[in-house]
Amino acid sequence: MPQNKESQNSNHINVIAEKNAQYPLCRFSVAPMLDWTDRHCRYFHRLFSGRALLYTEMVTTGAILFGKGDYLAYNQNEHPVALQLGGSDPQALAECARRAEALGYDEVNLNAGCPSDRVQNGRFGACLMAEPELVADCVQAMKAAVSIPVTVKTRIGIDDCDSYEFLQRFIAIVSQQGGCDNFTLHARKAWLSGLSPKENREIPPLDYTRVYQVKREFPHLTIAINGGIKTLAEAKQHLQHVDGVMIGREAYQNPAMLAHVDSELFGMTDAILQPADVVEAMYPYIEQELTKGTYLGHITRHMLGLFQGIPGARQFRRHLSENAHKAGAGVDVLRQALAFVTEKAN
Repeated sequence: MPQNKESQNSNHINVIAEKNAQYPLCRFSVAPMLDWTDRHCRYFHRLFSGRALLYTEMVTTGAILFGKGDYLAYNQNEHPVALQLGGSDPQALAECARRAEALGYDEVNLNAGCPSDRVQNGRFGACLMAEPELVADCVQAMKAAVSIPVTVKTRIGIDDCDSYEFLQRFIAIVSQQGGCDNFTLHARKAWLSGLSPKENREIPPLDYTRVYQVKREFPHLTIAINGGIKTLAEAKQHLQHVDGVMIGREAYQNPAMLAHVDSELFGMTDAILQPADVVEAMYPYIEQELTKGTYLGHITRHMLGLFQGIPGARQFRRHLSENAHKAGAGVDVLRQALAFVTEKAN
């Protein structure tokens, strides 16, 4: 008897989500991006790749411990999924890590790389690079609380503290005193004042060789690289020097690239889902979310970049942008948008 779309989707996820022990969990990951990589985005991305490690948006310890929302909610089909925490209090971070592990998260990551003023005022993010001993204490407390991996995402420097020796000291202290054995390095320094978060992602020059140097000097550590990487061909080049590659905005703005991650970087031979198939595979999830009161636009906003370069893509985006936010909008809106693309292809 033929399987329905939901059963096919579930089987696809179950098959490709089995972990391959020969690769580190971080071999390929989608970066944590505030306001972007929410649970709907992660579910959508997971349909393309069963191997990619998906990160939550950064969640502060205060939001988890004292907020009214469920900031740790996720769908079981998102695995492997990592929680990124923002904070600098070791005990608060340890408690949040415990909650994450209890909920089944595969990893907890400490944000030591975000340069925004709001983050600095909370004494976390990139400003923590100036306090490696505190970062070590935070990691140590989290590692004592959980058995899942505790990792750190950071920059290669801050402000005028941008020498290799500064980065080297940070890695040495956090790894030796804190026990952290897994770092993701954004290959740009951060300016803590004078640049916006967006400018901090574009203006400070990339220095990939510095990240490679960290891996050479600390060969026992797992080192992933982030920043300005746009293609899987580039990812393969980096993987000749480091253990993992993290891609952010390109994966979000062109999610179809994720369809080739498992075959290109993990050697898998499963059939690659086409973008239109992924849209249709989202229908059961969307129907379920709508019954919970989720607005269609909160889900489809992550799909706007899906058909880049394909005839009908503009109409697809326009239809969703104009209709998905309307009261009562349902899956039919997405079906109508998809028709603009599939009709052009026929």
